[in-house]
Parts: sequence; structure tokens; C-alpha cells
Amino acid sequence: MRQRLGVLIPAFAAVAFLAAQGYAQAPTLEEQLSAQYKLVKMGSDSSGYSVVEEGTLLEVKKGGIIGVPYKNVSIRTATYQDGTVKASDAAGKVTKVTDKLCGVLHKCATPDTAKDETATKLFKAGDKVYPSKIEVQLDKDQVAMTIVACDTCNQTDPPTYNKAKVVFQFQKGALAKTAAADVEDTIGQLLAVSDTSQSAQGGDQQQGGQQQGGQQQQQQQSEPQSISMGMTPDQVQAAMGKPEKMVNLGPKLIYVYKDLKVTFINGRVADVQ
Repeated sequence: MRQRLGVLIPAFAAVAFLAAQGYAQAPTLEEQLSAQYKLVKMGSDSSGYSVVEEGTLLEVKKGGIIGVPYKNVSIRTATYQDGTVKASDAAGKVTKVTDKLCGVLHKCATPDTAKDETATKLFKAGDKVYPSKIEVQLDKDQVAMTIVACDTCNQTDPPTYNKAKVVFQFQKGALAKTAAADVEDTIGQLLAVSDTSQSAQGGDQQQGGQQQGGQQQQQQQSEPQSISMGMTPDQVQAAMGKPEKMVNLGPKLIYVYKDLKVTFINGRVADVQ
């Protein structure tokens, strides 16, 4: 009996180690979505908030999302389910919640701040926004994305960088079985990746960025698309577009196009067929 145990224990240990290695490298749904949507980085100084580093530019496809200025301590939430946008409760409830935080955060004393607490912005179809946070709650079958308005894209003056939180609600028990690509398709029904080149910050920089973007677009149209070893999934999608199929095998990810198959190992192109 001791001899059999002596043989079996190392075998079980080896299987457990290999299994642990494989599962440890498998990306979660939140990690996969974060890899597809680059988050915007915001900063502030004496003049207020501004975009420090642009994220993935998204276009609002349906109305119903209500936002508030970025510096507000509160945030409005909209729920998207079965193709319908449901806005959060009235501003009075949001303000009431904020009032409870005034004494802790000391941000309700000045008239400007008080005015901002009641200011709301209804995002319209066509508005451009950046994602600033992504959260996945499998137990609630929810994917939440916080968005910030691209004021230079929307020509908002003065800039407020209105923000809002959008909760994508899936059917009970469905999210854990849904592939990342299908989740992205659902998000895209409301917040689609924009085809417009991202604008630079500031007036002259914005015009220069648009001119440069137009030149780059013409060059891309005239030059053949190419994929090289070591490219990331984002870089491949920028060159080839969204794949027809995605196969996620933990550390290995496969993009399937009409006449092409791209294999990634640990987030980098390792093979093209």
C-alpha cells in the first residue's frame, strides 16, 4: 500500500501542478475586455480636469445615458438590456446621495460645486466618449463601463468631461457562459468603437491631429495591410479589423479571418497561417 501511494502521490502532484499552471494563465472576462478597450487617463490642475492619455474612442449609438461633470463626486447610471436603455433615477436622488458625502469629502461648500451637483448631460447618438473603468460581476450577470465624454471630439466648450456609468445586464446565468467577443458585440450595440480618428487635445493640436490622421488614413489605404511577429491583439485589429471568430485557449488566443488565422501566445503574435 505504501508503495502504491508513493507512486500515486507524485502523479497527482504533477497533474495538479500542470492544471494550476494552465488555469492561472487563463485570462478572465474582465481582463479580456480590458485588453480590447483602452481606458482613458484623466488628470487635473488649477484649471480643472483634462485628458492625459486618450483611450479607445467610442460612439454612442442610442440616447438615454445621462452624465454629470467629471469633477462631481456622484455619477449617474444607465442600464442596457435587451436593446433598451434605462436611465438612472431622477437627479434629486443623486443629489441626495451626494449630500450625505458632503461632510466627509468637504466638496459642497462652494457655489460652483453646488451648481455642478445638479448639472446633467443627456448623451445623444453620435457623441464620442472614452471608457474609464470596466467591471465584471458574474454573480449579477453584469458588465459595467464608466465613460467620459471626449469634449474635443464633441466640440464642447467649456469642457466638462461629463461622465456616466453604463451597466450591461445579461440574462440570469448567461454571462459566465458568454464569450468575450459576444459581450463586445452587446456593448457595441450601445457604445461602438468609433471609426473617427481620435482628436488631439487643444485647438491647434486638434486641427493638426486631424490633418495628420487624414494623411495616415490615405497612406493606410494605399499600403497593403501587414501583420508581424510580436504584435498585440489591438494592433492586429487596427490593421485587419475585427476577426470573424475568436478562440480563447488561455495563454493561446486565435483570431480567425476569412483567409487568415492569427495565433497569439501570451498576448503576442506567434504564428500566422
